[in-house]
Amino acid sequence: MTASPTAAPALSLIYVGDPMCSWCYGFSVPLGQLLERFPELPVQLVLGGLRAYNTQVMDAALKDKLRQSWAGVAQRSGQPFSPALFEREDFIYDTEPACRAVVTVRNHAPALALRMYHAIQQAFYAQGRDVTKAAVLGEVWDEVHGRTKEAWGHIDFLRDFDSDAMRQQTRDDFLQAQRWGVRGFPTLIVVGDGQAQILTNGYAGADVLAERLTQLVAGQTPEP
Repeated sequence: MTASPTAAPALSLIYVGDPMCSWCYGFSVPLGQLLERFPELPVQLVLGGLRAYNTQVMDAALKDKLRQSWAGVAQRSGQPFSPALFEREDFIYDTEPACRAVVTVRNHAPALALRMYHAIQQAFYAQGRDVTKAAVLGEVWDEVHGRTKEAWGHIDFLRDFDSDAMRQQTRDDFLQAQRWGVRGFPTLIVVGDGQAQILTNGYAGADVLAERLTQLVAGQTPEP
């Protein structure tokens, strides 16, 4: 189906997710397709903190669980996955730094926040890079921002990323998601006329999302 690019001028989206959530990575495909159909639809990112503040080294049982989960995401979304993570013996799956990186960009360059979010996904899942590390996140920001490591953008990002203010803003995002009752990622919320409705809680294809959004624009209750 197709939808008019001007079909939803009074609506906006709130996307609650985590850049180290595999289904959010898969969801970047239909989300991108949806935003191509509705290019004027604003998107506000709220970071959910899938495994925030985790301190345990990933064991064999979790690796097996993730292998199965990622295979399912790859099959449904077509997204590529690197096996590099499973070859490591010291990886701690803490999603807070990646979330904080997106919050940092959102705070200083909001137009690049979603791009940073997707770039972290690509770095982690497709390239097998350790995005729990500040240096790696700084490299990703350089790639998004188009500056060298010596440029102002990189230095400013690393300084602000490590600040108490960004740590607190990231915690605030996690708490906001909890207050909204979001229990799974990705969650996409449509806001309009002072009301908010869930467009999807979990992975959904672009055609399904566009159909639901079109129904909301028409004042109808979308099909589940």
